[in-house]
Amino acid sequence: MKTTANFQDADGFYELLIDAHADMSPEQSELLNTRLILILANHIGDSAVLRECIQAAKDLSI
Repeated sequence: MKTTANFQDADGFYELLIDAHADMSPEQSELLNTRLILILANHIGDSAVLRECIQAAKDLSI
């Protein structure tokens, strides 16, 4: 799992992500996030890496 910044254009990605949620209901926004997570998980494909990522996200939770 990469833990250092690996974005070519972090601000551009953030803007793209925010724009994708524009004019969506909370339910539609949640569904978009779920679909995106599954697509990205499929792209990564490595179960061990995905497990590390899930744990890292949980550790950052408040």
